[in-house]
Amino acid sequence: MSKWEELFKNIQQDFKLYIFVLGVFCLFRIGFIVVLKSYISEATVLQDVFMALYYGVRISLKSTGIVTLVSLVFCTMFAFFVKNESIRNIRYVVGCFYISVLSLLFYARIPYYEQFHAGFNQLLFNTFNDDVTAIFYTLVQQYNLPMRLLMTAVTGIVLSKLLKVWLSTQTYHLPRFATWYKNIAFRTSLLVALYYFMIFIRFGGSMTYAYNVDWENSGVTKDEFLNEAILDDVQALYRAYTLHERIVASTGLDMDPEQMAQYGTYVAGHQVMTSNVDDFLKKQAQGTTREKPQHVFLIVGESYANWPLLPQYKDLNIANGVKNIIKQEDAAYVSTFLPNGMSTISGVMGIVTGLAEANLYLTYLPESYKEPYSTAIAPQMKKLGYKARFWYAGPNSWEKVKDFTLAQGFDEFYGMGDIESKAGNVWGCDDKYLFKAVSSGITQDQPSFNIVLNISNHAPYTVNLQEEGFDESSVIDALPEKLKEDKELIKKLGHFWYADKVLSEFIKNTRQTYPDSLFIVVGDHADRLNLDSNPSLYERYGIPFIVYGQGITKQTLPENAAGSHINITPTLLELIAPEGFVYHSLGDSLTLGNSLGFNYGFWMTHDYVGKIGGHTVEGIPRNNVMPPPDEDAVQQDIDARRAMSWWRVKYGKNINQ
Repeated sequence: MSKWEELFKNIQQDFKLYIFVLGVFCLFRIGFIVVLKSYISEATVLQDVFMALYYGVRISLKSTGIVTLVSLVFCTMFAFFVKNESIRNIRYVVGCFYISVLSLLFYARIPYYEQFHAGFNQLLFNTFNDDVTAIFYTLVQQYNLPMRLLMTAVTGIVLSKLLKVWLSTQTYHLPRFATWYKNIAFRTSLLVALYYFMIFIRFGGSMTYAYNVDWENSGVTKDEFLNEAILDDVQALYRAYTLHERIVASTGLDMDPEQMAQYGTYVAGHQVMTSNVDDFLKKQAQGTTREKPQHVFLIVGESYANWPLLPQYKDLNIANGVKNIIKQEDAAYVSTFLPNGMSTISGVMGIVTGLAEANLYLTYLPESYKEPYSTAIAPQMKKLGYKARFWYAGPNSWEKVKDFTLAQGFDEFYGMGDIESKAGNVWGCDDKYLFKAVSSGITQDQPSFNIVLNISNHAPYTVNLQEEGFDESSVIDALPEKLKEDKELIKKLGHFWYADKVLSEFIKNTRQTYPDSLFIVVGDHADRLNLDSNPSLYERYGIPFIVYGQGITKQTLPENAAGSHINITPTLLELIAPEGFVYHSLGDSLTLGNSLGFNYGFWMTHDYVGKIGGHTVEGIPRNNVMPPPDEDAVQQDIDARRAMSWWRVKYGKNINQ
């Protein structure tokens, strides 16, 4: 067999490998849609599904090209120069390996989407900073890891055997023509066709970059789930890597000193004549007639979303404790509030430092351990005479939370190892033991500021709900018919009920013992649990902000107030600090009319919620809806505060550095 005959045969084998792997991508995409079909919006039509499959095939042309390129280089091209029969086996081995990886990713992506409402994204990289052991046990207990690995193995073996059969099918012989120039013309045409086919693959079914399909422009349907289904797992991983790199580099913000000064002036609201970042963040308290509380409790509820507090879910009975607190005359409630990020540690970083999510992992950056940021909450509360304590139901080592909070000015840290408990899981002890420890740790003679972070409303959901008195039937009765038999959902709702119950009981009992206490309740994030598979942005991402205590009234927080975690510190200080007290904050106080909250990807006002930079705006149901805010003004506010946060962490206090 001549070299050209061998080349022609190998090109056909590569093409067969390409067709087979592309078919695997399509099979897994269809399987993903079928398994998670409940996430498809009711407004979606069959045309949207076909469009998703069409664009999915186009983007998977690229992902398939990866394995085919390896085969082309190490089998086809190598065989053209070296005659060795064993070389052709490399193609099958490479194909089997790629298929096995795709099988693993397919079975991993399903629970990932159920948890994060997205395909693989930059949160994957948080795994390396998180408690890997706890994550492993969660996978085993909550997501049945052994069964998923078994299904991965079976799928990989079956597909590999089918690939072997497919590759063993007949190939065509190299055509031979009577004249030499026809042979040359055919072989030249073959190489040219191969070249243009590679371009076709590179641009996702197009011959030019102008019509290229990639992860950034492939979301062509009106259904968010189908847009995620368009991305195969390889493209989703590429997106995760790209976003992670952007996070590391913090691209998208203009960071030159001149622009930073403009950002600082915007945040300060007046001209500042220094180049010190902290001077732009300096404020003076307006003063209050309320007596300073003896104890302040900032309770950060794990996955405590705002939607269960909404009127349409009043019969669900999973948030009755907090709803009863909101009803009290000395309680104020803001229903338009956003978390700092999409994970617990993002929320902790925002609350502890007062800095906005700016694509930086503060718990692992040296600047966070030099001294507390001027906007940090603990040092400023200590100036008012409080002892600052951080209480966490989980392990001290999680995300370096103990080292981080102590470096940011907290006097004491208490984690799972410091709390006497009889029940819990790999993420920490049950909430009732956490709050019992908090109650035991406060005294009348020592004013205290306490951040309390619970964990029970978190997978793998191991609280004994029956023992805790959970009335399952009261929840089932309020569920839509299609969800009444969903035991896993009911368990999750039960854990929300438990977290709400224990939290509200702690507040009630502590208020009786220390009537002058002040309580703030806020969620760490939402976007983990909804009854609707395709909730509105408001129901999906919103968290509550509640202030309760002596001297608080319904008018303490304006009706149009909205905010995020960076607004907690200024709001708290304006509630308790004397007139003229100097403090630092990136955000403004809700008591002074702050009406915009934002985080890593969204913004929210009293009447609207939108995606940053995405021109997606949704109205929040109200009796009197105001016109939507100016998106340019919203973007200016977000850019300025994120830039100030980024510069302060990355380069320190001096803008001219």
